[in-house]
This record gives sequence, structure tokens and C-alpha cells, in this order.
Amino acid sequence: MTQQHGNGLKTAALFGALWAVLLGVGWMLGGGTPKYLWIFAGIGLLGTAYSYWNCDKIALRTMRARPVSELEQPVMYRIVRELSTAARQPMPRLYVSPTAAPNAFATGRNPAHAAVCCTEGILALLDERELRGVLGHELTHVYRRDILTSSVAAAVAGIITSLAQAALFFGGGSDRQRGGNPFASLLLVFLAPVAAMAVQLAISRTREYDADAGGAALTGDPLALASALRKLETGAAARPLPADQRLVDVSHLMIVNPFRGGGMAALFATHPPTSERIARLVALAR
Repeated sequence: MTQQHGNGLKTAALFGALWAVLLGVGWMLGGGTPKYLWIFAGIGLLGTAYSYWNCDKIALRTMRARPVSELEQPVMYRIVRELSTAARQPMPRLYVSPTAAPNAFATGRNPAHAAVCCTEGILALLDERELRGVLGHELTHVYRRDILTSSVAAAVAGIITSLAQAALFFGGGSDRQRGGNPFASLLLVFLAPVAAMAVQLAISRTREYDADAGGAALTGDPLALASALRKLETGAAARPLPADQRLVDVSHLMIVNPFRGGGMAALFATHPPTSERIARLVALAR
């Protein structure tokens, strides 16, 4: 519980950093006044609302997922029904994606409009106990409104990038007229989007730790999820998804990173290191 509380504080602090970058870029572009900030904020809010209300449709369509009946996937239905009942939450819609890459994700703006999707690869790779651990993790994302958190973080990061591009186009506000430092403004224009992306991804990684802990509490079996993560790390590396931009846009929803990556790519990963996640789950079991 203390660890989850710490993750919540970290998420709040990261959001504060994201808004600080946004205000800094908006202030610079407006020449010391926030005159352009509200325009981009309004556009960002509209984008956030669309993404939030349609996130399930977008993710499921991208993964070519289809709804499945209980007759087709009795184990998946039984596990999700048991966990939903234990959490006193409604039963989500269940989908299967026809891909060999082993992964799973949950999406939807709230528990009443949630969808859980497993790939054919993960259903073939994991045993029932491990699958239960994965589904507990995914349901926790829905119950904790992580879709809203990630949507807002992505929207604010998008506003910062748009503001930085506008600042570059308009010459960095009115620094020259005010006798300001044009080099500093230019540096901010280029660094702000990178900082925004880094903070957005840090929020995503923090929520993964929380979902691991929450899912372990829901199933009462942290080691089941730890075992699943070991298999998924190897399986996803052997059968990664193609680096299509549409798949990249929904990859943060998945339980493990679905792409190959290492070195500098790790700095911009949507998921924390699997070894660290497993270590935390083993510590919970103790």
C-alpha cells in the first residue's frame, strides 16, 4: 500500500512537471503573456475528449481484435468474471487479436465501458494461473482510470509539441523585440517536446508498477504475474509487433513492450524494465 501511495505521488509530481513545461513554452510564445496558450489548450482538450471517449474503438481496431463468446474462450471468461465479481465491478467485453505476438491490454473510459483483449499468442503461451495474473493487471488499469491518466498526459504533451512548433515558426515569440535571449528561446523550443515525451512516458511506467501491485492484490497471487512477465518478455522479443505508427500509438496500453528495443530506445520506453517489475512482485509475495 505504501508503494502504491508513492506511485500516486510520483504521478502527481510528473503531471506538475508536464504542466510547468507547458506554461513555460506558452509564456515564451506569447511574449510574456499566455495569449496563445489558451488556444492550444482548447485544441488539446478537444483531442483529449475524443481520445478518451473512443480509446477502446481505436485500440481494438488497430489490433484487428474481434469480440469472442464464452463458448470460444471459456477460460478467459471464467477468469474475468471471477475477478470482476471479486472487485464488485461490471463484466467487461472480451476480445481476441489474431496476432502471434504475446500481449494483452485493457481499454475503455470506465469499468462500465471497458474491453479486455488478449492476443492469440498470449493465450497459447501462458497457463491459466499466469493468464489470471495478466488479466488482473489489465482490469486494475480500468478500475484505476489509467486510460484517463494516459489520455490527459498524451494531450498535454501534444499541446507542448504544437506550441514548440508554433514558436519555431513565429520566431520564438517576441524575444528580439524585448531584448530577450533568442538562443535560450530556441533551446527551449527544441527541448520542450523531448521533455514532455519523457515525462509522459514516465507517467506510463509509473502506472504499470501500480497495475502490477493492484493486479497482484486482486488475484492474491503476485508470483503468477511474475511468471507471466518472464514468459512475455522472451515471447515479445521473439515475436515483436511491426513498428507501425498505429501500433506505436496504442503500445502503452499493452502489458509488455511489444517492440524490439534497447540502448537509447529504453529511455523512451512506455514500460519499466521487466526485471524490476518481477523483483517488485517477488517482494510482494514475501
